[in-house]
Formats: sequence, C-alpha cells, structure tokens
Amino acid sequence: MTDFIREGRLFRVTRFLPSHRQLFLSSPATLVDRTTTRVEVSIGHVELMFLKPLYQNGLHIRRATAEEFAVLGERHGIPAEHAAFTWMLERDGDSFVVGGNPSWREAEYELMGERQSLYDGPWPPEFPAESGHVD
Repeated sequence: MTDFIREGRLFRVTRFLPSHRQLFLSSPATLVDRTTTRVEVSIGHVELMFLKPLYQNGLHIRRATAEEFAVLGERHGIPAEHAAFTWMLERDGDSFVVGGNPSWREAEYELMGERQSLYDGPWPPEFPAESGHVD
C-alpha cells in the first residue's frame, strides 16, 4: 500500500465538483512552509466526506484501518463494502473521504507559469512534474 505523505505543509480544500463528485485539495509554495512546490490531490467518485477547510500540518492520506472503519461505518452508516474506499486524510485525525483512489501531482511553482492548477490543462505538462496515486 502506498500512502501519500506531505506533512508540515498547509493544505486547503480548493474545489468540489458535485456533478463529477470530485474533491481537490492543494498546497501552494509558501515561505512559511519553506516549500517551492505546488502539491494537489484529487479524489473522485466521492460518496461521503468529513473535512476541515485547512490542514495546517499537512496530509497523510491512507486507507482507514479496520478499527477506524468500524467506528466510521457505525457513526456515518457507511456500508461495509466501502471499507476499501475509505481514506483517512491525517495521521491521527478524524477527516476522511469515501471515494476512489486519491491521486496527486507536484511541480515546482516557478515553472507553472500562468497555469492555475496541475489538474487543468494537458498532462504531463511541458515542465518537470511528479504524480502518483494512493493504493
């Protein structure tokens, strides 16, 4: 299993497209974080989400453990077959999303030019970038 870990960065919920059930979180390059890259996360086929608007200590996206899912399933009425699609957003937090496998993209902010989002426009872009998904 591959987790997505970008701790120590400020992430925020930037978009939710209800018609496509797609959630976007992003972390811009900031002097406070001493980061130079922009990181974006996309989760599609969202069925349920319990989010904070800001994640000041970064993200650690991973599949919910059996114990976590048992609590979430009972509390929120999540069907047992959704356990494999329940993603925790923090190492020790309560934020979660029930949806498809999260994907991520990261690139040096200076190279993005006029591009507002790594999920807008062609991929791969004309500048160096990394991407992946959480299994």
